[in-house]
Amino acid sequence: QVQLVESGGGLVQPGGSLRLSCVASGRISSIYDMGWYRQAPGKQRELVASITSGGSAKFANSVKGRFAISLDNAKNTVYLQMNSLKPEDAAVYLCNLLTTYSNYWGQGTQVTVSS
Repeated sequence: QVQLVESGGGLVQPGGSLRLSCVASGRISSIYDMGWYRQAPGKQRELVASITSGGSAKFANSVKGRFAISLDNAKNTVYLQMNSLKPEDAAVYLCNLLTTYSNYWGQGTQVTVSS
């Protein structure tokens, strides 16, 4: 069994910052990629950012220059640093783990951006 546990969500004012963390535990085969998706009410789930075990990252256009992603391979933990948050960034943020054989999802953490 593989579990993903996210943390770090919450309420922040526009322009503020949050750091999300996701720890993967259990019987994990080789990690290929870890990342963050988000889903707002009435909208499709979308990729926010992802990073391979080799450190290659990609970002949604809407967050480029504001968000950063990093992966600690030794701790099976991926981080999402979110700066200059906007109301449109509000969503449930879900962690994703892609291994050689499987794709796993966390339960999600709520991010609310409001004054």
